[in-house]
Amino acid sequence: MIEIAVHPEPERIERSILLIRGQKVLLDTDLAELYGATTKALNQAIKRNTDRFPSDFMFRLTKDEKREVVTNCDHLRNLKFSSVLPAAFTEHGAIMAATVLNTQRAITASLFVVRAFVKVRELVNTHKEFARKLEDLERKLVEHDEKFSVVFAAIRELMEPTTVPPKRRIGFSTSEESSS
Repeated sequence: MIEIAVHPEPERIERSILLIRGQKVLLDTDLAELYGATTKALNQAIKRNTDRFPSDFMFRLTKDEKREVVTNCDHLRNLKFSSVLPAAFTEHGAIMAATVLNTQRAITASLFVVRAFVKVRELVNTHKEFARKLEDLERKLVEHDEKFSVVFAAIRELMEPTTVPPKRRIGFSTSEESSS
């Protein structure tokens, strides 16, 4: 049997990476497709090697998580009809899945999967760095706003007309002059 090496599109892999339970994961259906296997074959290989898939490598979605994924991801709409809860693979679980499938396509595709996870991680870090810089800028603006508000208050005070009390006349005054 001749196996043709298929290079998956990195963007497609990146779009398939979901954030579930605070972890970036690929679902078994997407991973099986990338590795050139059926979801059933992938899950059978996982069952035969459960000791290779601790909870930080793979977990099963709950019914609510499955419903949310089906609702939000168009490419996963067929999961709606499946009675089995999908498995979610972290980056390490996706690599381990390639080793239990042990096909050349799975091994080749696992390299693309790793690169996609790395790129997503870089994007998240870039986003965090941008958020930090934005907070720094906002903090500086607040400091400047406080300083400007003091300056504007001083300017307003200077702009207000001052009432100068009339000068007292030097010398004696008569009672008629004092009352006026």
